[in-house]
Amino acid sequence: MKEIIMHPVGYVRNAVQEKKDAAWGADISRIEVEECYAAGLNGLADFSHAVILFYLDQAKFDPEQHLQRRPQNRDDMPEAGIFAQRCKDRPNQIGMTAAEIVSVSGRTLTVRGLDAVDGTPVLDIKPYYPAYDKREATVPEWTDRLMEHYF
Repeated sequence: MKEIIMHPVGYVRNAVQEKKDAAWGADISRIEVEECYAAGLNGLADFSHAVILFYLDQAKFDPEQHLQRRPQNRDDMPEAGIFAQRCKDRPNQIGMTAAEIVSVSGRTLTVRGLDAVDGTPVLDIKPYYPAYDKREATVPEWTDRLMEHYF
């Protein structure tokens, strides 16, 4: 298998110290972009949302435990494979969230609703383009119940 090497473009700074499975909607996070990438934030303030790709450095994938499980380990959820879930313990520790942009200042992007803990390495930041990112989609009924208190 080919080795893939990535380097963070910045780090998440917020008050969230431990992984959690819900209530991310009110959390405000600052993404402190490395100085060499600061100019890359130019123009991002014109968007309402950004897609944040990050490295789930605290996640641990155990195939026996995570390859198939109930989302959030809830008894009211059906068993589903890892690729049918958005859980944090994944074969590759990549997280992705479309977060609301609160502000852009200097080398700091401030967002609301980013489900990442303090210190999480950020791999990339992309503007949310409805033409690319918004799709008519169908999901199983249990996903609505799962997400009731997530954001």
